[in-house]
Amino acid sequence: MRDKRVYLRHILLCIADIEEFTAAGRDLFEGSRLHQAAVLRTLQVMAESTLHLPTEDQMQFPDVEWQRIRNFRNRLVHEYLELDPDIIWLTVQNSLPPLKKAVGELLRDADSAFD
Repeated sequence: MRDKRVYLRHILLCIADIEEFTAAGRDLFEGSRLHQAAVLRTLQVMAESTLHLPTEDQMQFPDVEWQRIRNFRNRLVHEYLELDPDIIWLTVQNSLPPLKKAVGELLRDADSAFD
């Protein structure tokens, strides 16, 4: 298994990319298949990385809905024709900030353990 810091950094990179892709606002996101595709793909690979985080790390942050992230990843991969841009937008706006905070803390802790 890879060092969990690889996955933590990847999650933060994905979140930064999604923030960039959605920075211009909801109207552009909803009107641009390109932006939607970029966000969806990045959410998919980001969610895949969360699957590699140890359960004990996830348990430190119960405010992050880890199971919903896994379920969402499965919807992105298997039920892609039924995705609603409004739900994607709300997910980005509401679910990514607590994930970003938790992953940032986990990475700081992991990095300090190797200092």
